[in-house]
Amino acid sequence: MEDGGQGQADAEVRERIEASFARQGLMRHLGARLTRVAPGCVHIALAARPEVTQQHGYVHAGATSAIADSAGGFAALTLFPPDAEVLTVEYKINMMAPATGDHVEAVGKVLKSGRTLTICRLEVFGIQDGQRSLVSAGQQTLFRIAATG
Repeated sequence: MEDGGQGQADAEVRERIEASFARQGLMRHLGARLTRVAPGCVHIALAARPEVTQQHGYVHAGATSAIADSAGGFAALTLFPPDAEVLTVEYKINMMAPATGDHVEAVGKVLKSGRTLTICRLEVFGIQDGQRSLVSAGQQTLFRIAATG
């Protein structure tokens, strides 16, 4: 279902995703930003700043998990009509390495898009000097709902 690394979402979809992302207080609070919106695939970046680290100086797992959750949700939303939104039903993330680098990037990719439930793969990478290192990986289930307002 995801774009396999090719293409970008059309302008209407991108505008809808950007508008929804802008309404997320947590993403704004963290300083996260959308870096890619493609059909079934969304990337969200977060700079490694003291405000998002834990006591050892790594980007906090709560911050990396939050951007991963949002990346998956928006990836699903790219495949839905404008009258639909999503809510996370559940997600599981395995932390595999400390989140280091000058920033981290979450990648949400749709594995299966359904009328009610959508399943996404979630990955978070630490990025330093253009080198990507896998920090965490997981899976998410989303529930499709009618758009509100």
